[in-house]
Amino acid sequence: MNFAKTALLLAAMTAIFMGVGFMIGGQTGMMIALVVAIAMNFFSYWNSDKLVLSMNHAVEVNESQAPELFAMVRQLAARAELPMPKVYLIQEDQPNAFATGRNPENAAVAATTGLLNLLSRDEVAGVMAHELAHVKNRDTLIMTITATIAGAISMLANFAFFFGGNRDSNNSFGWIGMLVTMIVAPLAAMLVQMAVSRTREYAADRMGAEISGNPMSLASALAKLQAGAQRLQNEPAEANPAMAHMFIVNPLSGARMDDLFSTHPATENRIAALRQLAGTMGATGGGGGGAGFAPSAGFGPSRPAAGAMPAGAQPSGPWGGGRHRENVRGRGRTVPPSGGTRRGPWG
Repeated sequence: MNFAKTALLLAAMTAIFMGVGFMIGGQTGMMIALVVAIAMNFFSYWNSDKLVLSMNHAVEVNESQAPELFAMVRQLAARAELPMPKVYLIQEDQPNAFATGRNPENAAVAATTGLLNLLSRDEVAGVMAHELAHVKNRDTLIMTITATIAGAISMLANFAFFFGGNRDSNNSFGWIGMLVTMIVAPLAAMLVQMAVSRTREYAADRMGAEISGNPMSLASALAKLQAGAQRLQNEPAEANPAMAHMFIVNPLSGARMDDLFSTHPATENRIAALRQLAGTMGATGGGGGGAGFAPSAGFGPSRPAAGAMPAGAQPSGPWGGGRHRENVRGRGRTVPPSGGTRRGPWG
């Protein structure tokens, strides 16, 4: 099912790309666009995950750097019967997260420090389970390729403006054709991309809730993330809006409609669906006990999630736990109060 969806999506996006090429340069332009599209698909398959992580300034962390977050992702991946993905942190105040990678064996999950400082442990588990659901469904392949091709279509349509006025005999559409191309091609690509994105989010919410075992923790997280995304701007996402659909909630300011032009379903609709799922699963509340995510030793359900504090900042979120920072051999490190035990993700 997922492979068929990917194939249909790529076919539609490639057809649009070729159409723009035809409008610019006739059959020659269409063939050039086809070659470019094939090359872009190949490049996207192997490299777009690295590009997305780089554009968001994501930094890979290991178990010694973020022990609790790393352990959480490992346990959730085991429950989902997935290989352990790479774990990334993004120094960003807006609470958000995404997954990327061409397949489960080469996947990565990324969370912002704003998310980790805002959510409880069970809410973070719900978000990470949602991202792992994208990996399991191979939605990450769809996300990375569509983001790349949609951006290319918009770029090529803009080029049409400059080539539309020439007297190339291969182009029989003139300025009217160029104007139609500039408007319709990016719109068509966007509609294809967004329709798949909304469907994918609902599916990942459901599977993520099943992986974590607590739909209401994810529902609670979505409400907090939506409020945070509306309040705080994500500069990398604003600069590269084509990748907005990769995040768990829309990172762009002023976007919340559940219609043809939305990259995400309305958050209230997603929460309603999760509440309905919670009823069928017998889940209660967002606090996580019972059927919820099973923590490892020292990672109990009453504890808030562990997060990352910006360098030099005082612990103020749920990851703080009364810790303070001290300089160890010239490098800042979060340490517990005297006599305490380390409880944050940084050890």
